[in-house]
Amino acid sequence: MPKTIGGTELRKMIRFGARILEINRSKVDSLNVFPVPDGDTGTNMSLTIQSAVRELDLCTSNRIAELCDSVSKGALKGARGNSGVILSQIFRGLCSGLKGDEQITVKSFAKAMEGATKVAYSAVSKPKEGTMLTVARLMSEHAVRVAPKMKDFSDFLPEVIKKGEEALAQTPELLPVLKKAGVVDAGGMGLLCVYRGFLSAVNGEEVDEGAAEVAAPKADEDVFGDNSDIINLDLGEIVFAYCTEFFVINLKKSTTLADIDRMKEKLMQIGDCVICIGDLDLVKVHVHTNTPGIALQYAVELGELDRVKIENMLEQNRAMRAKREAEKKEMGMLAVCTGEGIAAIFKDLLVDGVIEGGQTMNPSANDIAAAVQKINAEHVFVFPNNKNIILAAEQAKALVTGRTIHVIPTKNIPQGFAAVLAFNSEASAEENKTDMIHALDNVRAGQVTRAVRSTSINGFDLKEGDLIGLDDKKILSKGDTVEETVLGLLHKLKDNSHEIITLYYGQDVAEEEAEALAARVGEEFPDCDVDFHFGGQPIYYYIVSLE
Repeated sequence: MPKTIGGTELRKMIRFGARILEINRSKVDSLNVFPVPDGDTGTNMSLTIQSAVRELDLCTSNRIAELCDSVSKGALKGARGNSGVILSQIFRGLCSGLKGDEQITVKSFAKAMEGATKVAYSAVSKPKEGTMLTVARLMSEHAVRVAPKMKDFSDFLPEVIKKGEEALAQTPELLPVLKKAGVVDAGGMGLLCVYRGFLSAVNGEEVDEGAAEVAAPKADEDVFGDNSDIINLDLGEIVFAYCTEFFVINLKKSTTLADIDRMKEKLMQIGDCVICIGDLDLVKVHVHTNTPGIALQYAVELGELDRVKIENMLEQNRAMRAKREAEKKEMGMLAVCTGEGIAAIFKDLLVDGVIEGGQTMNPSANDIAAAVQKINAEHVFVFPNNKNIILAAEQAKALVTGRTIHVIPTKNIPQGFAAVLAFNSEASAEENKTDMIHALDNVRAGQVTRAVRSTSINGFDLKEGDLIGLDDKKILSKGDTVEETVLGLLHKLKDNSHEIITLYYGQDVAEEEAEALAARVGEEFPDCDVDFHFGGQPIYYYIVSLE
């Protein structure tokens, strides 16, 4: 039974954690508390750890420090939704605590778990107990207590998981909304799935990895692909100027597999992004280096060179940067939304970029960062338009270079529209940020959808499929028809200050139905101007806005 964990074992643990979480993804999704269709906790967590695995696969070293850097980076890049962001921070803290070890012991792993909890808690502005944070904290506290008594991971991890199961069972007592829905915390269960994967790995158990995807063969001219993904728009970040790629063919009879491994080690000393794969028939090499001639010299000692390709990334980058600098503006805007009508409205309001996302489809921190990077502006205002995307937008700040992200904490589409309308190109970025945040107070929003589970919440006894109207905090109305539910919702939302009611109808609503409902709303609220627009959003029959 393993008393220590090395690089090979750590790789396997991350892979198995990802696999078991994916197997249980639907089960974790089904634990969603709120009876609206945003049960994507398992999906978000699974996509996050899968991103870590992809980054791990790119790591050519088996040193624990480099593996930890890859896992931490990959998890952050793939972080989706609040649960995914928190999981990424747990991995970040865990990896930070482990990266100094040549071999991981039970005590060092427990200490790293403690650090992971601190990092995860610090990532959330107002941590709530009864969530996956609680499960992570109680597991780490118990791990530190029992670690001095244990030397074997096969004994240690079951003890930690047992404590996690007890903590998970307690989450309904700590968070009333869980108790009312009759479920445990979804994120906490997802975290336990990851640790069960860790245990399977150290015990040498098999986890079905599924069928490997086979890539279609490429033409000779496509064998390397392009280098667009590795050209960073910040010229200062390119340390090694030449992307050097080639094959080694017709290897000498004296060449051994150990020689290939030694060449790889040499390449890592003169550059980065090293790939050196193959066998005694064919070796493919990729390295970013300032001395491509030396890389080629290493290769000819083993065999013949074929299809050599050397690209000057500095020159490519220089040309791209010059063009972008000439076109750069001071401020830009990015909106997260779903529905072609909603996206079109944002574009009509001169938003520079729109990224798809919302309920059940939270974009990752990396998705948001990539979209921001495409906006050629010094300051970029990001409108998440969903409370479950705000944290991922904040995390995107760490992934962006050459521009400043200002996250406007919009929780819904109407708030996003209000914030965009407050933009003034003549004002400074800070003035705009202040005005946009103030604009959020001038609008109330609600949505109409169907309950996806039977439950009792906010004074309503609901059955799966019931029509419900809600704001960002709770359910406000229930009806037998969409019209009845919308009207009930508006009566709950409206106060004497509201003068304008706008209805954004979804993909399952006909224009004639929306027009008729708008007329009915006008009769019900004669003191307000009523308008309607095609939103095209899924899930919600209507998004309503009151100003």
